[in-house]
Amino acid sequence: MVLALTSGVGAAAPGGIAGACLPVQTLSAGTNYGCAAAGELLDVRIGDVLATQPSLGYDEVFYKLGRYTLGKDEINKKFDDWCEANGQVAAATVKPGASLSDASSFTCKVAIGQETAESTAAMKTVVIGPGGKPYLTDGHHTLTSFQEIPGDGGANLHVRLKVLDNLSTLDETAFWDTMKAKGWVWLQDVDGKAITVDQLPKSLGLAGFADDNYRSMMYFTREIGYKVGDLPFQEFYWGDWMRENKVGAGWNRSDFAAYLAAVRTVSKAQVALGPDAVVSGGKTAGELGVLAAWNDGKAEDKGEFTKLALPYSDAKPGKVAYAVEYRLRNGR
Repeated sequence: MVLALTSGVGAAAPGGIAGACLPVQTLSAGTNYGCAAAGELLDVRIGDVLATQPSLGYDEVFYKLGRYTLGKDEINKKFDDWCEANGQVAAATVKPGASLSDASSFTCKVAIGQETAESTAAMKTVVIGPGGKPYLTDGHHTLTSFQEIPGDGGANLHVRLKVLDNLSTLDETAFWDTMKAKGWVWLQDVDGKAITVDQLPKSLGLAGFADDNYRSMMYFTREIGYKVGDLPFQEFYWGDWMRENKVGAGWNRSDFAAYLAAVRTVSKAQVALGPDAVVSGGKTAGELGVLAAWNDGKAEDKGEFTKLALPYSDAKPGKVAYAVEYRLRNGR
């Protein structure tokens, strides 16, 4: 017995959740993942996964799609990103014409069954809800990017997720009460207004999510104004702060120089807060990973900001350049 369809990436072992397991021959798209136990690496179909937030920073997805479709990498970064998300660190070999949907066309650095705590640390996370439904708690941008890759990926693509908890025995009310109590769901729209769980997207993919400019900005200020930690929805708290305080408001998302200038302004404002300042939702800047010094203490022509500032004409463009280039080429 296994938990989900195999796709050449391996399946997790039964988690011992009574009354939920299904024999392999009955499994199909949209199936019940109710056997999964906390800590397991669960193979899922992206189209089966449900959202726990109403919006995305579209420009983070545009960066990834730009990298995957316009990239100058010797090996397309989509293979590195998929292997990392699958708990296998990065791509090892990629055949000509390889695709994510053909697991025989590429290999990852860590083989299935040889995973370590280090290799699985970057995996995205899921909570199993009533009816065995998988609710994504981290990785909305990553999985949406995989789904949106033209000519590859899509809703039928599989990837493994790390199970945070199995709450499948709870009824809907108790489930969502638990999700709220643990901070595993974000119920604010892009204007900071409260929403209900019924207003969450019904599937992944850009079409179902609102576009949150502030969440986009927080992707680019990583390791310049703050560092990413384990707090769920960390970037959304920072986004609230941006919106409420009008920090860097109104930048031109289709202009590389203007976008980069806004990143500089916002990240410097983050650092200027100091660790004890309350940012949003009672969380302090320290809890939200604010850095002690801008660009982690490095000069503007060094460190993360320098990498981010590279234009699309460079051999290795920065993330902002890829996002802007993808936006311009695709009329977004």
